[in-house]
Amino acid sequence: MIPIGIGAIFLGSIMIINFILAFTVIFLERKNASSTWAWIMVLFFIPIVGFVLYLIFGRKLSNRYKFIWDKKRKSGVKKEVDSQLKVIEEDHFTFEQDILREYRALYYLHLKHNNALYSQDNEVQIYTDGTEKFQALISDLNKAKDHIHLLYYIIREDQLGTKIARILMNKAQSGVEVRMLYDDMGSRSLSKKFIRQLEAAGVKVDAFFPPLIPKVNLKINFRNHRKLAIIDGEIGYIGGFNIGDEYLGRDHKFGYWRDTHLRIKGNAVKDMQNRFILDWNQASRNIIEYDTRYYVGGSHGDVGVQIVSSGPDSEWEQIKYGYIKMILTAKEYVYIQTPYFIPDESLMDALRIAALSGVKIKLMIPNKPDHPFVYWATLSYAGELLQENAEVFMYQNGFLHAKTIVVDGKIASVGTANIDVRSFRLNFEVNAFLYNTKFAEKLVDIFEKDITYSTQMTQKLN
Repeated sequence: MIPIGIGAIFLGSIMIINFILAFTVIFLERKNASSTWAWIMVLFFIPIVGFVLYLIFGRKLSNRYKFIWDKKRKSGVKKEVDSQLKVIEEDHFTFEQDILREYRALYYLHLKHNNALYSQDNEVQIYTDGTEKFQALISDLNKAKDHIHLLYYIIREDQLGTKIARILMNKAQSGVEVRMLYDDMGSRSLSKKFIRQLEAAGVKVDAFFPPLIPKVNLKINFRNHRKLAIIDGEIGYIGGFNIGDEYLGRDHKFGYWRDTHLRIKGNAVKDMQNRFILDWNQASRNIIEYDTRYYVGGSHGDVGVQIVSSGPDSEWEQIKYGYIKMILTAKEYVYIQTPYFIPDESLMDALRIAALSGVKIKLMIPNKPDHPFVYWATLSYAGELLQENAEVFMYQNGFLHAKTIVVDGKIASVGTANIDVRSFRLNFEVNAFLYNTKFAEKLVDIFEKDITYSTQMTQKLN
């Protein structure tokens, strides 16, 4: 009888463990068939190491990380959602804007499946320059009387970050309630000293999904990519700018930083506040209890807005669905600005269908990479879109970081979600969907001005 070698026993044990891991972890966690089989192949070809990779990159969000509505506040939101749904379903529109009736399906999509309430009394200002955006934000922070809520994916400990930190500390010491939430991965360069100074002055600071071991965060997925600032429940900021000197154009690698950010006054700020409170209560032990002073809102303009969130805690890829719905409703044109263009098949099909239907598609991407592999993928997909008679522009005046879509000069989306799988499925994102012709036309004008700083991509002729 030939004895079984130790190596053979070890190899057999590895394969058994791999089999158990595959069927007890992956099949229990994953719903998507293609991703399930992809991870099975990884486990098969690189045993054990593949499982470690799965733990870092592949796991779904645990139920204990789900965002739960406060019962008292949820009841109020649910009541208003039901009221707006009834208006749509019975076709008894009370809103004045005809544009909302035209895009009722998009409105319904976000309201029904994201609790994204609609308000049409908002004043919205657009910022495409970091200096102007932060001048406005700093001015509003200095005027805060009751509370300041900040949520940013990246907060740098540099000149801009330090300047804003000083304002937060001064306001906290003067009696203003100040909270700052940052993503632990995006803001991993923040020092303990920086955080302690803020906390010593009375600023409440928390990190989103921090690691068990400081500075060793293996949670590469499920990052909070949102950027929100709410001041006194009256003013809200949402868009692409993080807090750091590079967003003022002070980084020699990127040069001028071209982004899009919104300052909103109106009842849409209430929904931005809801988003912040949900994120804060998930990350912090210092729970924010419901209080009417957080929900001032008010009527300040005529721009219709829905604040839409998406993330791995949601069953639906809500922002992506919004993008697709916008594209498929287009009759004349779709203008897109994004730093990363790596659409999945569903969004690419929507663009193809629109283009084949005679809709003009214009895409603008950066001319330089911040992540080389992602950039090469962006160029590949942009080249594929060229084959559908789309126009693709490469922005030359620095780095383009804006995440905007405009359709027919009537509706638009501005926010934090890039056009890639990470934004659609793995990160927590938030966008403003806007229904207003004058506002959308401003974004069209901005896009066309940016074209003058861009070169047009063309297909290589054989």
